[in-house]
Amino acid sequence: MATLLAFHAHPDDEALLTGGTLARAAAEGHRVVIVTGTDGLMDARPADGSEPPRLRELRAGGEALGAARVETLGYADSGHGPLLYADPPDRARFVRADLEEAAERLAAILREESADVLLSYDPSGGYGHRDHIRVHEVGARAAELAGTPRVLEATLPREAVVRLVRLVHLLRIPFPYDADALPTAYSPRAAITHAIDVRPYARAKQRAIAAHHSALTGTGRLAAAMRLGVRLPPWVFGLLLGREWYVERRRTAAGATPMPPR
Repeated sequence: MATLLAFHAHPDDEALLTGGTLARAAAEGHRVVIVTGTDGLMDARPADGSEPPRLRELRAGGEALGAARVETLGYADSGHGPLLYADPPDRARFVRADLEEAAERLAAILREESADVLLSYDPSGGYGHRDHIRVHEVGARAAELAGTPRVLEATLPREAVVRLVRLVHLLRIPFPYDADALPTAYSPRAAITHAIDVRPYARAKQRAIAAHHSALTGTGRLAAAMRLGVRLPPWVFGLLLGREWYVERRRTAAGATPMPPR
């Protein structure tokens, strides 16, 4: 059996982007570990030392997916949008974290676990969130430091995303998006090496999403989509979101040989 470590930016990303893959791996007897770069907080941690609610939700979501271990590197959320706020007084925002320091923190867990596979993000960070891009950078460097044999970078087929956005626009459904970012968002279909069927694990993915109460009660369009997702019959959810896509990163660590294309 293998050990799979999924590295994500924020609590709830693990359920949204790779939940089916993690549930499938755990169900097949593999060891699943989840690590987030941030604790999901924009501000300082609670002064009384208590665990932030989003970390409690992360652990609950991990349990729903069958994860054996859940950790965080502990950086602050960098936020998304034109403004990058100053660091909170107790730690750096993830996007400002020293690359080598953050990568070594993750590499230490990879070594402890003797991880066979690291799940990370593609170079664009999906839709360009600064913390998601940092996950790609930190994950790639950590895999080099730890000598992790395989790195799969979570993504979506860019062409499908573009078609969906165009359809939404044609139907005049309110949906803010950055048209200039679409040509570089996610990954072209030709670059995708793995399309994993996770339809039998739709219910586990829904339970993991439902564990993130803080995100579900938000006011943005992502929160609305999450609320809809957990209410759908599992077979409908699986029909709509029954594939998870990855690009396999070729090894670049010293002494390593490139992996052959699949």
